[in-house]
Amino acid sequence: MGSAYAYDTKAGKRWEARYRKPDGKTARKGGFLRKRDAEAYIAEVEVSKSAGTYIAPSDAHAPIAALGVDWLVAHEAAVKPSTYHSDESSWRIHVEPRWGARRVGSIRHTEVAAWIAELAATKSPTTVKRCHGVLASILDGAVRDRRIPANPARDVKTPKKSKKPKPYLSHKQVERVAAASRYPDVVRFTAYTGLRWGEVTGIRVRNVDLKRRRVLIEENAVEVNGHVQVGTPKTHERRAVVYPAFLDKAVRAAVKGKALDDLLWPAEFGGYLRPGNAVSGWFAGAVKRIRAEDAKAAAEAKARGEETPPIMPRVTPHDLRHTAASLAISAGANVKAVQRMLGHASAAMTLDTYAELFEDDLDSVAVALDSQRSESLAS
Repeated sequence: MGSAYAYDTKAGKRWEARYRKPDGKTARKGGFLRKRDAEAYIAEVEVSKSAGTYIAPSDAHAPIAALGVDWLVAHEAAVKPSTYHSDESSWRIHVEPRWGARRVGSIRHTEVAAWIAELAATKSPTTVKRCHGVLASILDGAVRDRRIPANPARDVKTPKKSKKPKPYLSHKQVERVAAASRYPDVVRFTAYTGLRWGEVTGIRVRNVDLKRRRVLIEENAVEVNGHVQVGTPKTHERRAVVYPAFLDKAVRAAVKGKALDDLLWPAEFGGYLRPGNAVSGWFAGAVKRIRAEDAKAAAEAKARGEETPPIMPRVTPHDLRHTAASLAISAGANVKAVQRMLGHASAAMTLDTYAELFEDDLDSVAVALDSQRSESLAS
């Protein structure tokens, strides 16, 4: 048990609490106006020591900048390169400038909430959530290291991300994009397997099973900050994906004459195939040309007083993944099959992502229940 000692200052008499830390070393905390305040602090320390929740005041003095550097080192080894790049940018641009000089023990919940509100006024919900996540993760580490008793960034509300409608292409629209692009077979393969772009471009010849029409997904070639980085698939799990029979000829042609470690779908001049610039790249260019054709046809139909035909939606290579889910579901695939095809961590994730595509299933269930009830009562 510690003791309280008096000492004199220019402002008058003050009291100092002296006690032993869990490691046996003596610690001091002064500045108390009354002896009983110092003794109350000592009592709190003893209770926290017994409960295993003791926080050394000196540990709470660590600056966020130092903790952030340590967090980034550990974070880089734990996440995908693309995730690390985004989180490192959030730390460097938003988190470190605001919180870097602050001592970890001085940060308050209300301050974090005010900062989030400031960010939300000018930044997208995605950016705000990522910045909050970085700070909260750093402070989680501080809690585990017993620098602070609780995380002041937790339970802070962040803006909700609005779900934008996904563009789903029809079979004919997929074919139009493929035919207008520089890599038609890659477009078709992506739209009918549901693979992520990095998974498609990371496939090697040795991953292809021509007899069973399957490809083993074990690499993911992601473009990060202008450079392609190769790692494992997003869920870190290898999976086999089936491709339709009509793609068999294209896959066999892509395999022919290549070594086992060669890429199945390389770029025209070798290396990993990239989707190109979002405005002027080869994929965007194909979509742009089709949309121009459709706009012209729609204008001509309107001038004739006829019903205007639909215009191809703006799509990205990633939207081909959404298209694959849509086409599979419309063909009768159940949620577990779609989950396995897309490589989602759970069926719940698939349902959450493509809930609108399963709406027709509700009608089917109602019709089936009605039919079974009628049959049961009749018998």
